[in-house]
Amino acid sequence: MASQTQQPPHLRLAEITATQFIEIWKHFDMDGNGYIEGKELENFFKELETARRGAGVDPSHAAFKEKMKEFMAKFDKNADGRIEMSELAQILPTEENFLLCFREFVGSSSEFMAAWRRYDTDRSGYIESNELKGFLSDLLKRANRNYDEKKLNEYTQTILKMFDLNGDGKLGLSEMARLLPVEENFLMKFQGIRLTVKEFDSLFTLYDQDGNGYIDEQELDALLKDLCDKNKMDVDSTGVGGYKKSIMALSDGGKLYRTELEIVLCRDSAL
Repeated sequence: MASQTQQPPHLRLAEITATQFIEIWKHFDMDGNGYIEGKELENFFKELETARRGAGVDPSHAAFKEKMKEFMAKFDKNADGRIEMSELAQILPTEENFLLCFREFVGSSSEFMAAWRRYDTDRSGYIESNELKGFLSDLLKRANRNYDEKKLNEYTQTILKMFDLNGDGKLGLSEMARLLPVEENFLMKFQGIRLTVKEFDSLFTLYDQDGNGYIDEQELDALLKDLCDKNKMDVDSTGVGGYKKSIMALSDGGKLYRTELEIVLCRDSAL
């Protein structure tokens, strides 16, 4: 978390490196909650306007507030009044924009879940640093980006710095999903209803109606509809279908075992 006494990083409008991107992010996301908002957002826009104009700006001026309103209308894709990491990637011209490379490789949440399954090779519920390196290598190849070992290591370390908040060298599913476009990050929809292990066990047992140890697509459909209804989530049948498709991408031949569903719905997973 950046200190308020630190000088802001120079917001150059030329290409910045992945490392510079994360330095800028961490400076302005001062409380480390994953968003640039409130006073952080005003400070960010002030520095951005200063970089563009080559001169200082007055945040109290009506013209500044109007420009900031236009800026948010353009870049705040989900209109929640704050900027998240994937939105910042659209604003700052990052070298070989590695966040946008990610989008080219994994454009939807179902593709993301399928990629997660490929690279979480030990089914731990996490991508560890060595698995992450393979994930990013494949990403860059698919996006037709040239890279060397040094650049790959830099990208791997940058992603870890972004999301490995406890420094254990591994990333959880919900952390990695923050790289997805806002509208595709279905995991954000479940943030308010993440279950305890006990609640999850009861739910899984209830919907594993035949007791075979896994949930199939029909059982998952019923589970998600009930979960959305009980928590008054405003989701139509199309939305539920999208969630189901994304989660089933984690399944083993149509069989969704307890561990796969647990990493999506359980807030204190025992994995």
